[in-house]
Amino acid sequence: MYTQLVDAPEGASDAASPEQATFDDKIDRSITIEANDWMPDAYRKTLLRQISQHAHSEIVGMLPEGNWISRAPSLERKLILMAKVQDEAGHGLYLYSAAETLGTSRDEMVDALLSGRAKYSSIFNYPTLAWADVGTIGWLVDGAAIINQIPLTRCSYGPYARAMVRVCKEESFHQRQGFDIVKTLAEGSPEQRAMAQDALNRWWWPAVMMFGPPDSQSQHNGTSMRWKIKLFSNDELRQKFVDQTVPQAEALGLTIPDPDLTFDEATGHYVFGTPDWNEFFEVVRGNGPCNRDRLRARRAAHDNGAWVREAALAHAEKTAARKTAATVAA
Repeated sequence: MYTQLVDAPEGASDAASPEQATFDDKIDRSITIEANDWMPDAYRKTLLRQISQHAHSEIVGMLPEGNWISRAPSLERKLILMAKVQDEAGHGLYLYSAAETLGTSRDEMVDALLSGRAKYSSIFNYPTLAWADVGTIGWLVDGAAIINQIPLTRCSYGPYARAMVRVCKEESFHQRQGFDIVKTLAEGSPEQRAMAQDALNRWWWPAVMMFGPPDSQSQHNGTSMRWKIKLFSNDELRQKFVDQTVPQAEALGLTIPDPDLTFDEATGHYVFGTPDWNEFFEVVRGNGPCNRDRLRARRAAHDNGAWVREAALAHAEKTAARKTAATVAA
């Protein structure tokens, strides 16, 4: 669902070489880089950091909404939410598989998440206090994810780009179901409308900050864009999100919680206030409202699922042994 690279990539390209020249030519001509192609170490490390962080975000992102499955207001809403959370798990698996093509095992990536060494999107360190939060996450957070991820279907690394095609299709469903929840509440009773507005008030700025720090404070933008891992900068994506979402809020009759928000007729874009970047970096450092709860939940799930992994491994080993025995016997 969500990539939010906040660390700088590992240095510049390797020293000039025939392999480097071939790589640079492919990048310049927008030819896809595949797993078996030569690539600079810095490119590989930047990709691994971004894709694994994206995978972690999908897995951790199951928690805020999964918390509401048993409390959804109807059977239909429950089934839709279960399907969405299941989709997020699948997205994580696609992305871990893509990251594994870069030479790092899934166990290593999961260990980095559970130990706190790896990052995931800061948006999931905020609590879901009401049913309206589930709708607002779908509307705003998945809406932001789509804006961020559609360009990734054209990124320079083939396994990542191909994984994103299906992810983006499913995220579109997630965004629509979220908007439908918020629309239903906005058109409901005064109490329901107030619930929708309260959720928008709390999630707006975290969603705006989802795209990462401003370009002036982001050290990775230049290199990632030169390598065509990213096709748009953080600020460009953020502007697209605001331009897309403000008219939707107006159609719902809800108010964006930004007193500085105005429409610039000359540019055709909305001008908006400055997010609280101190809050953003505090959350990234692990000091958000739910950082510790999220990691505690993931560690517990990992520990409780150990028997499933062990059983699956034992079954695979027995199956392989039977095949080997059958081959020898033949």
